[in-house]
Amino acid sequence: MGDAVMRAASFHPCRRATAVRAGVLAGGVLAAAVALAHDPSADPEKTEAWTPVPPVVATPVGAAPSDAVVLFDGSGLAAWESERGGDAPWKVADGAMTVVPGTGGIRTRRDFCDIQLHIEWRTPAGTRGFDGQDRGNSGIFLQERYELQVLDSYDNPTYANGQAASIYKQAIPLVNASRPPGEWQAYDIIWKAPRFSDGGGLLAPARITVLHNGVLVQDDTVIAGTTEYRGAPSYAPHGCAPIYLQDHGSEVSFRNIWARELQAR
Repeated sequence: MGDAVMRAASFHPCRRATAVRAGVLAGGVLAAAVALAHDPSADPEKTEAWTPVPPVVATPVGAAPSDAVVLFDGSGLAAWESERGGDAPWKVADGAMTVVPGTGGIRTRRDFCDIQLHIEWRTPAGTRGFDGQDRGNSGIFLQERYELQVLDSYDNPTYANGQAASIYKQAIPLVNASRPPGEWQAYDIIWKAPRFSDGGGLLAPARITVLHNGVLVQDDTVIAGTTEYRGAPSYAPHGCAPIYLQDHGSEVSFRNIWARELQAR
């Protein structure tokens, strides 16, 4: 057992005993695995798992996986509604939907919990006279509460936990992978929803992994709570909820949006 484990366990006798037992067990399992690996007479079938068989998912080039929920393919906003009620009021043209400033955000008509989400976005090319949070600002809210920032962060300094690919006011991205304004960008997101007890207590916080233009920028980041502009984030019990796209006064465009619902393991 490593020194770090022993140091962590030494704060409490029961924890130390548990750690020792765990170390012995782990050592025994490892020793058995090594012995099996080096035993030329071992039956290879003993280490073959045939079930469960993973389901087949088709992955056509340039299209959503076959098990995905297609939320926007350029043909219309049937999967979305206005945050104010009624049909989504944003503009659809040339395979993209674009924020109409002042009309409010939009959200999916369907609720989601754990998902893999793909979404492409583009900030306006005309940025003259704008900087910081006023340049191509929008946001993707998972379960309507937790914001992954959308912003023109190409040569555009702002507070680091508010730039593109940040978890707004919570987590700074590992790197800035932004493309110039006017170019299409992509987020690929793995979202694990928070878990609550029957009594409303938090059992497990939400977690998020994000690739921005194929680059890892959030690595299994723990979400501290709801996105807040002022004050600290916090949790209140809730269930599955829509994906929400923000109207922040910029004509940000989105396209090719799909989600795969993930089964809890």
